[in-house]
Amino acid sequence: MAEIERESMEYDVVIVGAGPAGLSAAIRLKQLDADCQVVVLEKGSEVGAHILSGAVLDPCGLDALIPDWKEKGAPLNVPVREDNFYMLGEAGKLRIPNFPMPPLMNNHGNYIVSMGNVCRWMAEQAEALGVEIFPGMACSELVYADDGSIKGVVAGEFGRNPDGTPGDGYEPGMELHGKYVFLSEGVRGSLSKEVIEKFDLSDGKEPQKFGLGMKEIWEIDPAKHKEGRVTHTMGWPLGSNAGGGSFIYHLENNQVYVGFVVHLNYENPHLFPYMEFQRFKHHPMVAELLEGGKRVAYGARAISEGGYQSMPKMVAPGVALLGCSVGMVNVPRIKGNHNAMLSGKAAAEAAYKAIQDGRASDELTAYEDEVRNGAIGSDLKKVRNVKPLWSKYGLTASLMLGGMDMWTNTLGFSLFGTVKHGKNDADATGKAAKFQPIDYPKPDGKLSFDRLTNVSFSFTNHEESQPAHLQLKDADVPIATNLPDYAEPAQRYCPAGVYEVVREEGKAPRFVINFQNCVHCKTCDIKDPSQNINWTVPQGGDGPNYPNM
Repeated sequence: MAEIERESMEYDVVIVGAGPAGLSAAIRLKQLDADCQVVVLEKGSEVGAHILSGAVLDPCGLDALIPDWKEKGAPLNVPVREDNFYMLGEAGKLRIPNFPMPPLMNNHGNYIVSMGNVCRWMAEQAEALGVEIFPGMACSELVYADDGSIKGVVAGEFGRNPDGTPGDGYEPGMELHGKYVFLSEGVRGSLSKEVIEKFDLSDGKEPQKFGLGMKEIWEIDPAKHKEGRVTHTMGWPLGSNAGGGSFIYHLENNQVYVGFVVHLNYENPHLFPYMEFQRFKHHPMVAELLEGGKRVAYGARAISEGGYQSMPKMVAPGVALLGCSVGMVNVPRIKGNHNAMLSGKAAAEAAYKAIQDGRASDELTAYEDEVRNGAIGSDLKKVRNVKPLWSKYGLTASLMLGGMDMWTNTLGFSLFGTVKHGKNDADATGKAAKFQPIDYPKPDGKLSFDRLTNVSFSFTNHEESQPAHLQLKDADVPIATNLPDYAEPAQRYCPAGVYEVVREEGKAPRFVINFQNCVHCKTCDIKDPSQNINWTVPQGGDGPNYPNM
């Protein structure tokens, strides 16, 4: 609200988000100039609380940023020792040999990690250099200068009533101003979304594409545990209903990461991504691994999948978008953390040079040039057609066509040029009447679990007296439009059970938002066919509290 007066603090660079991109930027700025005033604002209760990733980490980003990371104790403890890829049928599997795959698909030299723990370690390195890091500080607004440039953010606002008015213990937060603001919020961040729209940064680019990634951590029988084993699958149970696949990574302490990704461009609104994940665990290969074990954590997160042709312009006056705020995931490799780190490093170097030259609040074009024409661009350009080919031609054909295209791209050319994505994921949703509902088996409580039980293993908490951070542009749309046209898919695409259509005898159906369950995956903001849901930040510290995702 314009009438609210806030104190302000001045910095050289204000960074929103303590993920791999934001922390890399902070570290690099301090490496270049120990006197540079840098602040990192993190909405999670601690650094790492909202970090969820597979993850097999390519260490090239860390190599560039902190070459002696091993000596400094970075938590990269499990090198990949075995790399398997399977095509699944309902009861069987077919091993896809490694030799036909392009060299870029090789995981030799990579590490199975918890990115939450990697970010916690990076935060320690940043603080040792003098970076100020404030967790529990959600950034709810951008601050604009008189000339329209971005000059800062509002952080740390607490105590609004459910209707949005200031409550008795209201704290207005502070304005943190910088010569430059870096937005490293991850996928579909609310401030990044505002910047992209306000400055029309996606003009001339393909629409961004997304996947929904769901992940559980399991402790399994030591006899079945193979530290360093990496397994990826495609095929069952998704079949022709949706693109996607799974990952199973064996880390230390008899733990495995079990994850499942569903591409959000699926047509059938009856599809239930979470239940596809639960059904996947009953495949004989997976069930045999997990039987006798126990699930100890759960979470979910959207993944940017558009790649090279979907990256928006990354800079506007006073602001730069980093990492997954742009979308830097290499889809066939299922890796983006290395590019996030490299983007943070590149943004820091561009800002440092600008500040040394006496500049402020302009466009850091040198950053964008480095991303598009340097290591990140090279990494993404080679695989730019894999996702759109999959969407157009299906799994089997795309394996051959995408593989061929990756091979030719390593030689410097492409048979397909640059394939377009077409529709965004919301527009890809079909009308419910054209599709059959899908009958999902009931979770057994041993291998598969209902959503609300699993959400309790994300350790999610939201203060209930605050305004809902999931906002409807039109409160009538869910029941008046989405329910008759699309069977209200929010009931299914949300992996945390936030959205319900409640039917009571003698009453009209009601749309209920249980925002307390939200794990901040952003799927609703992406997939809602009417684009009626706007994901914003809750007050700082709220949301999931992932231990070592």
